[in-house]
This record gives sequence, C-alpha cells and structure tokens, in this order.
Amino acid sequence: MSSDFYTSSILPFAPIIIKICRAYTNTQEDFEDYYQEVCLQIWRSRDNFRQDAKWSTWIYRLSLNVCLTLLKKKKNSHQQFASDYLPTEFTEENRAFEHESLNQLYDAIRQLSEVDRAVILLYLEEKSYKEIAEIIGSNANSIGVRIKRIKERLKKILDGKIN
Repeated sequence: MSSDFYTSSILPFAPIIIKICRAYTNTQEDFEDYYQEVCLQIWRSRDNFRQDAKWSTWIYRLSLNVCLTLLKKKKNSHQQFASDYLPTEFTEENRAFEHESLNQLYDAIRQLSEVDRAVILLYLEEKSYKEIAEIIGSNANSIGVRIKRIKERLKKILDGKIN
C-alpha cells in the first residue's frame, strides 16, 4: 500500500474506521488487527469501487463488512481467549477515550447486536437515515424505528437496568 493512497484515501476516514473497529473488539490487540485488516481490504478492493455511492459510504460499508467477517470467523473458530470472558469494565484497553462518559457509551454499544452497533455508530457520525440504510442495506423508515429502539436499549444499559 502506498503512503499516498493511505494519506489521501484512508486517513481522512480513520476516525470512523477506528470507532467501528473499537465497537467490535475487546482488546487493543484485536483492535489493531481489525484496523489493519480494514485498511488492507480498502487497498485491495479499491479497484472494485464503482462510484455508485460516495467513497465515504463505500469505506463505511467495507469497514463494517470486514469487522463482521472477522467477528464471525473468531466465533466459528471456537477459539476462546481470556479477554472474551472479561467484563468490559475490567479491560482497561477499552478506555480509549479521554472522557469516562464516552467509554461508558462504547461499553454499552458493545452490548448491542452486531447490526445495531453498526447502525448506532453511523447515527453518531450524523449520517442520515438514508445514508445509514444505504450502508446497512435496509430502508430509511426501518432505520428510524431501529434507532429509536437502540436509544431505548442504550438508556436502559446505561441506567443499569440491563447488563
């Protein structure tokens, strides 16, 4: 991968790639593996970008697909790691944000289903329902309903009503 491609085509989107990778990993080591794999897949697949959507939309979709694929492979491999059993409050590596409230929010987001995590991350990036639907492969109306339910679930998790 050339440094020019990374600087011009990946680096501007690094914040959302990092957030997506953080939401699907529990350790710094897994996070670094996921981030590296996302960047590698962007570079490998760059010629497949058909310009049907914005570059940013394609990056989001590819990042989500890579993370979900890696998560599925990890589950199917039946490999259990010590970090899989640690409650998120004990994994200091998850403390990626300076503000404790953001760390708590990401801990709560990690408790959501894989698709709900993707939806709420895109919502937090201020993507429109239409853009989220395009990335997730759904329609804007169902995204609106889903976001409402996710917010309610996150509130319950943060209020300590759900573990």
